[in-house]
Amino acid sequence: MPPVFAHGRLRLYLLRLLDEAPRHGYEVIRLLEERFQGLYAPSAGTVYPRLAKLEAEGLVTHTTEGGRKVYAITDAGRAELADRSGELADLELEIRESVAELAAEIRADVRGAAGDLRREVRAAASEARVDSGAEEMRRIKQEWKEQARRAKDESRRAREEAQRARRQAKEAQEHARAQAQEEVQRIAKRVQEQVQDHFTRGDWPTGVREGLTELAKEFGEFGKDFRFTRPRTATPSTAQTPDSEPAYSDTPPDFPAGYEPSWAHEESTGNPARDLDRLLDRFRDDIRDAARDHGVTEPQLQEIRGHLSAAAALVGAALRTPKE
Repeated sequence: MPPVFAHGRLRLYLLRLLDEAPRHGYEVIRLLEERFQGLYAPSAGTVYPRLAKLEAEGLVTHTTEGGRKVYAITDAGRAELADRSGELADLELEIRESVAELAAEIRADVRGAAGDLRREVRAAASEARVDSGAEEMRRIKQEWKEQARRAKDESRRAREEAQRARRQAKEAQEHARAQAQEEVQRIAKRVQEQVQDHFTRGDWPTGVREGLTELAKEFGEFGKDFRFTRPRTATPSTAQTPDSEPAYSDTPPDFPAGYEPSWAHEESTGNPARDLDRLLDRFRDDIRDAARDHGVTEPQLQEIRGHLSAAAALVGAALRTPKE
């Protein structure tokens, strides 16, 4: 941008401002800024030295008011203005042209700066979108990794829980089996002790009957869902002959653990072999009916097998006892 004032023109315009009225240096600077519509404001380092030079040449003088120098034009200064009136008119025109040029340059600078700013903003926005997209992809990738890690941890915990459940089930099964074996041994020993006296006296039918009765009681202790039978009360119209089969009814719903089946105390018919067959049939039918009606689980089958093994051992021992 070319200088606002050509050589010597600022000196002439300072005389022009002081010819209007006495002014201090700051007021001169403000007036220059107003004449240029705020587009140009000379610095104090430009104005004050020229005022001092004008004073040295006798063109202006100053007085002090409130600690400030107030400059006023002298007659010599007015004479110079009169001699340079044509030059002063050209200066006024130059100032207007300078203001127009400054405004155009400023507008161009503003447009250029605005264009640069828009380009920078677009570039920044584009970079921000790219960065945002990259950041979003990083975030999604991190979330996927985190979800995969959680799924892996949950799968591992599920496997561990399944393994622990299998171990606990196996331990519980082994414990139940051991308890069943101990219970079978206990029952067998107790039943054997109870009927041993009959065996030693040769009264094996009573021993077998009591042994099976005791086993039936143990089945009752094992599960009260087992059904046993007892004779119905005979009436004159339903009384049975000695050779006929007695009638039976289901075990009552509140049957106690110590309940004895009806065949435990049946009288002998005088035919021990037939009585034994009938006794075993009744025992088998009661147990089979209970299993059919209520089902059998694997632990129950294990315990029942032990009971039946003990019964078989007792019956076999009874039958091997020498006859008196």
